[in-house]
Amino acid sequence: MKVLFVEDDHSIAMGLEYSLLQEGYEVRTCHLAAEAVKALEEESFDLCLLDVTLPDGNGYEICRRAKRREETAVIFLTACDDEGNVVMGLDMGADDYITKPFRIRELLSRMKSVLRRYQKTDGASQCFRFGDISIHPLQAKVYKKNEEISLTAMEYRLLLALAMAEGKVLSRNQLLESLWDIGGDYVNDNTLTVYIKRLREKLGGDGGETELIKTVRGLGYRLGE
Repeated sequence: MKVLFVEDDHSIAMGLEYSLLQEGYEVRTCHLAAEAVKALEEESFDLCLLDVTLPDGNGYEICRRAKRREETAVIFLTACDDEGNVVMGLDMGADDYITKPFRIRELLSRMKSVLRRYQKTDGASQCFRFGDISIHPLQAKVYKKNEEISLTAMEYRLLLALAMAEGKVLSRNQLLESLWDIGGDYVNDNTLTVYIKRLREKLGGDGGETELIKTVRGLGYRLGE
């Protein structure tokens, strides 16, 4: 799970970041609102832990940006427990609001509770993440660094089949079966090669073909680092 942690107090940030890393979270820590906005433009996160008051802004604007881009959980961490501030944060879509000081075990418990609301029970609706690529089956959308990638129906079905394999190798025959056109049109082996190449180019963007789609010689393909 990837967490964006925004806290201007460096000592608090250091201690909490260490605790989150120990729990297995991948953490990007920012001390300024501008840094957090840049992080949201560059990466996708499962959860944002946001301090409300920051030297160059506030957590509310970061929350708005996080919610605008995709389904991202948000928890506010603040020393201010005024009812108006709590309501404002929740009205903006925040999932929880924790007043400082707090016990780390309480925070971790509430983080897990919030994240469970975003987890889906079936592979057709969960979000898949591979590097800077995120796949959202429920919306049939694919993003690279939060920018939507335009894919044809066949390209999307191919990518989704690889994603749902969760790093396992799929043979060319397995992929051809997943690409069988709904109208009955035959998808041949050469067509699969073309789709793989186009998908690598689109996922790679201006940097050239992505290396996320691996060719496993003699076996097939898999998706992942």
